[in-house]
Amino acid sequence: MSVRVRFAPSPTGFMHVGNARTALFNYLFARHHGGTFILRIEDTDIERHSEEAVRVIYEALKWMGIDWDEGPDVGGPFGPYRQSERLNIYKEFIEKLKEKGLVYECYCTPEELEEMRKEQLKRGEPPRYTGKCRNLTEEEKEKLRKMGRKPVLRFKVPEDRTIVFEDLVKGRIEINSRQLGGDFVVVRSNGMPVYNFVVVVDDALMKITHVIRGEDHISNTPKQILLYEALGFTPPAFAHLPMILGPDRSKLSKRHGSTSVREFKEKGYLPEAFTNFLALLGWYPKDGKEILSMDELIKRFDIKDVNSAPAIFDTTKLNWMNQVYIRSYPVEKLTDLIIPYLEKAGYDTSNFNRKWLEKVIEVTREYLTVLSDAPGYMETFLKDDFEVSEEAKSFLAENPDRLKVIELFYHKIKSLEGELSEEKFKEIIKEIGKELKVKGKNLFMPVRIALTGKMSGVELPILVKLLGKERVLKRVENSLKQVNL
Repeated sequence: MSVRVRFAPSPTGFMHVGNARTALFNYLFARHHGGTFILRIEDTDIERHSEEAVRVIYEALKWMGIDWDEGPDVGGPFGPYRQSERLNIYKEFIEKLKEKGLVYECYCTPEELEEMRKEQLKRGEPPRYTGKCRNLTEEEKEKLRKMGRKPVLRFKVPEDRTIVFEDLVKGRIEINSRQLGGDFVVVRSNGMPVYNFVVVVDDALMKITHVIRGEDHISNTPKQILLYEALGFTPPAFAHLPMILGPDRSKLSKRHGSTSVREFKEKGYLPEAFTNFLALLGWYPKDGKEILSMDELIKRFDIKDVNSAPAIFDTTKLNWMNQVYIRSYPVEKLTDLIIPYLEKAGYDTSNFNRKWLEKVIEVTREYLTVLSDAPGYMETFLKDDFEVSEEAKSFLAENPDRLKVIELFYHKIKSLEGELSEEKFKEIIKEIGKELKVKGKNLFMPVRIALTGKMSGVELPILVKLLGKERVLKRVENSLKQVNL
């Protein structure tokens, strides 16, 4: 059997972590088995639908390194791949249910349904539709229509039937039809078919072999199985992925921080790191290796190894993983990604030589957790007209010899012939130490303050090598103006 899976998001907002994990697991499963990965847009919720959200879905998937074999933008043999373009198909299958006598018109108002629910709760019963409209006569229906009521279409749920399916993650699941809330709606009063109906039709016609989705869909599965049977289709295999929880073991939400893929991208997480991290939310490779490329993930992924227990979204681990990827990323590619953050921070990167910028990134990358950290760490290299911190000024004021170190350093650099190399810098520092009889913090800290305005930072030999003689002089002049007042 050729594997065919789908990711079918509803474009009503940003692509969040749960959706992204579902897309990734479907993609890995399809690629591992040499199967087909389909993108389908479930846009029948007209009121909440957003074309901007559709674009966000495309962008998020492509950023994560996920491509699709069939979909709205690439076509395929089982299209259209947007539910809003498949309404005539749904009508055909609604007629089949009508012909079989498996659906009926329900004229109950929202107020009547709410009253029904309240009465059941008062009696300690679980809320369910009572089947009030199941056996209406044509005369009764006509009377309700004249009152201006527009019916929904409900599916007749069989009484006391146990629906059983073998979940590839959760194992054997049994749900009695009495737990389904009574006869459920398949077509709204505005004529628009609902999720549980259209997803069955789409999955069947698109020959989906495996439905891999979040465990919050388990309650939908028995309803869908009943619809598969009613329409004469064979249900696919189901795999329900574990919930993603925050560190406090509550359902992941905004209060835990970022939850949308776009936010992680904007913060400066590398797509490879983010995707790698998501893959380990509920699944773990047998060999224990955690840093895995997409090809390695595809090779190792097995749906049978997905854990049924909830997965914890550990930002600390994501940050660690992102650091690992930043340190090993090709510097040319990393520079392309960091430049927008520098521009946003107010730096005109066209003023800096590209190769020089790459060297700066090379020596600062080990300090970065996310790419948005880059301007803060690179400021030491990029900004010559910095302000000397109050802490640094106080340090210099404690001992007059410390200011002498800066002045002598300035004169030695100014009189230097040729380039200022790391070796030459070290020689000059040694000379200053001997001449002024200073060492340790009294020798190195004044030089650091003169070059950066701060008491800590990157190694000075590396800094002066990348700055060059002219910029070193400019910086020392800037500092002396501030500390000599």
